[in-house]
Amino acid sequence: MKNLTNKDLYQLCKKYGENALMWRRKFTGLLPEVNRRRLYEKKGFHSIFEFAKKLCGLSEKQVRLALNLEERFEDKPTLKKMLVNGEVSINKLTRVTSVATPENEEFWAEKVQQLPKSALETLVKDVKNEKQNGLFKPLNGEKSLPGQKLEDINLEPDVLEELLELQDKGIDVNQLLREFLEQRRQELAEEKEVLARRRSAKSRYIPIKIRRYIQKEHGDRCTINGCHRPAQAIHHTQRFALAGSHNPKYLAPLCREHHAIAHAVDVRVQAKRNSSWVDDG
Repeated sequence: MKNLTNKDLYQLCKKYGENALMWRRKFTGLLPEVNRRRLYEKKGFHSIFEFAKKLCGLSEKQVRLALNLEERFEDKPTLKKMLVNGEVSINKLTRVTSVATPENEEFWAEKVQQLPKSALETLVKDVKNEKQNGLFKPLNGEKSLPGQKLEDINLEPDVLEELLELQDKGIDVNQLLREFLEQRRQELAEEKEVLARRRSAKSRYIPIKIRRYIQKEHGDRCTINGCHRPAQAIHHTQRFALAGSHNPKYLAPLCREHHAIAHAVDVRVQAKRNSSWVDDG
């Protein structure tokens, strides 16, 4: 063991850790059947909780969760199979219980496998709030505004003072702001058109000029309606592998969670397209 390099030691720890998680999931999936047969009593354990704790180190909460999930998935065979076979963790399966139905369970089974837990939570929240995230559509420069009041806007004292002075002089401040916003929209639209005419890109790296434009248009927050997380990535809504360009009309700053969701959507859409192409042939 002392002869192992740090890299080899880390890889070994990672391998064993992943295997431990896999077997823990598989053990958890057996618990509903163990409970039905009351196997724990036949093997001298006082309860299913003692059985799970001594054999696998599971807490009472985790055991109750597994038993509850098996019951909740009784009419959802795909999700139930994932639980029983230990394909994914019960923590991820728990996230979809409030939205999964017999009609949509295939969709959620796919997303449970594809997405990390945080992205899965975000997708469930989006669906529950019935938000249209627009990941299938190219951005057109318009952006839905969150429900905010004017007093929520953080104006600098000097800016607010100047606006009040103009208002006292009888100048329509609302019209003034509308003209400024319209001018900004026109300037952004003109700049976007120029950038959209750029030649095909040789690299996936988005040029700094386009990155600056995206920041100017969308700011530093995720562009999904209702999401106010910081943007972590710029997503190509028109797949770069197909388009080969960084057209700003098809770029969307997204948070880490919505970026994962967007890629999961891309995989699903591409699979459907490939299937339809095969069918047409």
